[in-house]
Amino acid sequence: MRTDDDSWDITESVGATALGVAAIRAYETSREDALFRDPYAAKLVGAVGSEGWNALMTGALSGQGVSDADLRGWSMGSVLVARTLYFDEYFADALRAGIRQIVILAAGLDARAYRLEWPSGTRIFELDQPKVLAFKARALAGDEPAADRREVAIDLRQDWPKALLDKGFELGEPTAWLAEGLLRYLPGHAQDQLLEKVVELSAPGSRMALNLSMDGDMADEFRERRRKVMAEAGIHIDLENLFYPWEDRKDPRDWFAMHRWLVTQGDPVTLLEDHGRTVPDAAKAGMGAHILMTATKPRGDDTL
Repeated sequence: MRTDDDSWDITESVGATALGVAAIRAYETSREDALFRDPYAAKLVGAVGSEGWNALMTGALSGQGVSDADLRGWSMGSVLVARTLYFDEYFADALRAGIRQIVILAAGLDARAYRLEWPSGTRIFELDQPKVLAFKARALAGDEPAADRREVAIDLRQDWPKALLDKGFELGEPTAWLAEGLLRYLPGHAQDQLLEKVVELSAPGSRMALNLSMDGDMADEFRERRRKVMAEAGIHIDLENLFYPWEDRKDPRDWFAMHRWLVTQGDPVTLLEDHGRTVPDAAKAGMGAHILMTATKPRGDDTL
């Protein structure tokens, strides 16, 4: 069970969920029709030395107690591909708008600082637990990021704005923020505090992208399929005990709208289909519980 002062390494608790995301990114990268390429994901997962994570990464589960229907109907895999694509495109749009300051909250095993193209002068701040960032540094030793990447080793329940400023964050510059796979691991009040700090630190023209799973809307059969796929790989993560309840938080779409930011949404199924990926009906049903959104802080001449 979660506590207010819990911490974790990459193979523990919330840290282990970052391995799951990297495993799916590695699997997608190996497909001939991959919608994105993350050559660092396999290296990050492989650095753990776990047969289970390697099996999930290579898709070696079919025929080992997990049927093709289980894999095709595992909505979480499709959601992770969709949200990776969505946030990759989010950063591309932010760069086209001239934003050169990037902050990735709870960066986990995100390798965008290495794998995406960044214009000269781009600064990328990655915030996460010290043990998680230390693991990533060891796993990617010798690899050079494509931008000025700055680690901010801190728990987001601590005074992370000060730590961010100490690393060279510029208050007067527009920022592209990312909170990927983060909010459900925070209690509702901590989510509000985090978003309030983002608003306070954001110059006009800043953007915030995030995702959120309304797990309460997910049918039991999809939770069971998720458990089955993970268990067959020998991975036992009780996500329900890592998440904080949806009911105890404000919908971030409404929260940013109330703060007069411009909110746009992305639909995971539509996004994949628009990029030519067929989404099985079994997966579509579970994907409806997932939010993808971007909020933009207006400049002085923007119209609300």
